[in-house]
Amino acid sequence: MEAEFIETMVLTFELASITTLILLFISIPLAAFLVFTKTRFKSIVETIVSMPLVLPPSVLGFYLLLAFSPASFIGEFLTNHGIRLAFSFEGLVIGSVLFSLPFMVHPIQSALSQVPRSIFEAAYTLGKSKLTTLVRVILPLIRHGLISGIVLAFAHTVGEFGVILMIGGNIPDETRVASIAIYDEVESLNYAMAHQYALTLFIVTFSILLLVYTLNKKSLEGLK
Repeated sequence: MEAEFIETMVLTFELASITTLILLFISIPLAAFLVFTKTRFKSIVETIVSMPLVLPPSVLGFYLLLAFSPASFIGEFLTNHGIRLAFSFEGLVIGSVLFSLPFMVHPIQSALSQVPRSIFEAAYTLGKSKLTTLVRVILPLIRHGLISGIVLAFAHTVGEFGVILMIGGNIPDETRVASIAIYDEVESLNYAMAHQYALTLFIVTFSILLLVYTLNKKSLEGLK
């Protein structure tokens, strides 16, 4: 039972880590687009990004399950190429990335919107490219937003249940993450094991959030 607990927790944090890393690379350019681009399609993109905040997880999970099914065009194409996403770890990663997207994008978007335009203009005047300006000038200035986004996305992925259950099920050592394990143990009336999972998640998420808020406070104080 102890080995199963360790496997489940390792899988949980592996999923959260991979999801967070992917989201970081996606969210920085996406947030920059939402802040600096003026286009009539911007509202549509913002709506799509924010939908997971109000959309029931089971809805997203259901449509992802349909998309991953061999009966769909996408699922059939993937199956023909030897790729299985339904009830697989890879499918969990895709679902987690989509569902945790706003938790990474919004803090970065908020931090970027507070950067004075004069800083961009000064960097361009010195001959810096847009990419160099973003990487070497802007990202260090918005590190508090980056840290917040990373932590929120990680914590949200760790605690996600609906999407995971719909597209991953409860396969040990492949899709059985901690949130699913808690539900499974409660259904089996094994409250002691459910408590072990729940308490571990509580301690880990509390510690991470406390660390981040402390670092952000020091970061903001350093900017004053």
